[in-house]
Amino acid sequence: MTSPDTDFTGLKATFLNCTLKKSPAMSHTEGLVDASAKLMRKHGVEVNVIRPIDHDIAIGVYPDMKEQGWEKDAWPDLYPGILDSDILVIGGPIWLGDNSSVTKIIIERLYALSGMLNDEGQSIFYGRVAGCLITGNEDGIKHCAMNILYSLGHVGYTIPPQADAGWIGEAGPGPSYLDEGSGGPENDFTNRNTTFMTWNLMHLAKAFKAAGGIPAVGNVRPAWSDGERFDYENPEYRS
Repeated sequence: MTSPDTDFTGLKATFLNCTLKKSPAMSHTEGLVDASAKLMRKHGVEVNVIRPIDHDIAIGVYPDMKEQGWEKDAWPDLYPGILDSDILVIGGPIWLGDNSSVTKIIIERLYALSGMLNDEGQSIFYGRVAGCLITGNEDGIKHCAMNILYSLGHVGYTIPPQADAGWIGEAGPGPSYLDEGSGGPENDFTNRNTTFMTWNLMHLAKAFKAAGGIPAVGNVRPAWSDGERFDYENPEYRS
């Protein structure tokens, strides 16, 4: 049974699974992505899951790296779908205690779009929400999540409460999330965090959509460049 609080029809979400494995290889991160995506689809969200490793995404901090000498760059074909989404979830594995190289490339390419503005003169990412999912069999979930969520907030995404979830087995070499007997899909802590993240993303995205985004007051770049200071005053220091 659906209610106004559980119907998110009209919202769009993009999951970027930053695994190092090309399709159709099994990805442990995709197991956790699927859990969140299934919940979103159940409540009306249109979901698209992408493995960036399947695409020729160039390295760099410009929207189209072909203009910087790269022969190929799939990013200009991918990012319009991300900008058309109300929700972005970046998922990825832990390697050497840090985010995967693919995750870092995606963060850099999102940063490359941070100069774009919406119709109000705000960052193009304003009014959109984001979260992250992390898998691995070594420590680093919180470290990886902090890096991703800070980066996404910095470029303009809004991060709702409890916007990350992850699973690791025992510290050190061992089973990964989808391995038989790992306990990953049954882990109550992981399942709770994944569920809370998913619902909070949907709630906040729906609220933004209904409100028309974030009010364009005090955060409009062209106005600042034209001299508007939005009531800001330099503090008066006293010796």
